[in-house]
Amino acid sequence: MNTEELDPNLQPEESQEEQAVSHSFQPSSELAVFSDSIRKVKEEIGKVLVGQEALIDLMIAAVLTRGHVLVEGVPGVAKTLASKLMAKCMEVDYSRIQFTPDLMPSDVLGTNVFIQKKGEFEHVPGPIFSQVVLIDEINRAPAKTQSALFEVMEERQVTMDGVRYPMEEPFFVMATQNPIEQEGTYRLPEAQLDRFLFKIEVGYPTEEEELNMLERFHPQRSNDRLEAIRPILMKEEVIELQNLVLGIEVTQAIQAYVVRIVQKTRNHHDIYLGASPRATLNLLQAAKAFAALRGRGFVTPDDVQKVAGPVLCHRILLMPEKEQEGGTESEVIDLLVKEVEVPR
Repeated sequence: MNTEELDPNLQPEESQEEQAVSHSFQPSSELAVFSDSIRKVKEEIGKVLVGQEALIDLMIAAVLTRGHVLVEGVPGVAKTLASKLMAKCMEVDYSRIQFTPDLMPSDVLGTNVFIQKKGEFEHVPGPIFSQVVLIDEINRAPAKTQSALFEVMEERQVTMDGVRYPMEEPFFVMATQNPIEQEGTYRLPEAQLDRFLFKIEVGYPTEEEELNMLERFHPQRSNDRLEAIRPILMKEEVIELQNLVLGIEVTQAIQAYVVRIVQKTRNHHDIYLGASPRATLNLLQAAKAFAALRGRGFVTPDDVQKVAGPVLCHRILLMPEKEQEGGTESEVIDLLVKEVEVPR
C-alpha cells in the first residue's frame, strides 16, 4: 500500500486552473450588493404575491440574463399580476398586449404613417416598444402575428421598411397561455418557443398559502395593493446586475456537463426532436443567474439541474408512443438529467 495514502497531511496539489478558479470564487462586495438588491425585490413582490417563489426566481433570472419567459397556467394563478409586480419593482416602462385571433403584426410592432404637414412617413411605435412587455394569451394569435415577435425577441430590434428600431434596455417579454382551453388557439411555432429562455408551469397555491392570501388581502382592493409597490431598481442598476451575472465563473467541467445534457436530448429514445444550440447557451446563462441568486460567484451542477427543466422542456418534441403513454416533457427532462454523469 502506498504510504502517502495513510498520511493525512499530504494533500494533492491544485492545478493552476483550479487555483485561479478557487481564488475567483471568493465573495465580493459586488455580489453582496447583488444579493441585497434581489432580496429587496423579492420582499417587495411578496407584499402582494403570496407563494409562487419558483415563478419569481425564474422571472428574476430571466431578466438578469436578458431572456424571456413563457408562463403556462390556468386562469387566476397570478400570471399577469407577477409581470406587473416585476415591472413596478423596476423603474421601467410597462405595456400589455392582449393577443386575439384578429390581431395584426402592425398592432404589435407599430406602423409607418404619412404625416401630411411634413410630407413624409413617420414610424408610430406599437406596444412592443416598452421595457417589460406582457403578452397575454399568446397562443390566441395566428402565425402571421406570432412571426412579428421573432426578430424583436431574439435581436431586440424591429426592422420596418429597411429602418432598424432598437429596443430600449432592459427589454423583457413575459407571455402567458392557458394549457386547458384549446378552442380558438394556435400552437406556437417551434422557432417561437426556442426564443423563450424559460417555460414556467404555474400551479395552484397550497392550502396554507391560499388562507394567507385571504387573511392579508380580503379587506383591500387589488389596485390598492399594487399602488403600495415601490421601485427597487433603476434601469441602469438592472443593466449592472446583468453584467455581473455575465461574470459568474464557470469551469470547463460545468461547461462540458451542460453540453452533455443538451446532447442527450438529441440522442434519447423518448425524444423525437432535441434542444437547439441556443438552448445550450441559455442553459449555461440561466445556471449563472441561479448561482448569483444563491449568493455564489460560481456555477455548480445543482444550478444546472435546477434550471434544466424550465430551459429545455419547451424545446423538445416527444416520441408519439411516449405521448400516448401520457409522458410529459418535464418528466423526460428530469429523468434525462439524472442519467448524465455529474462532474466532481
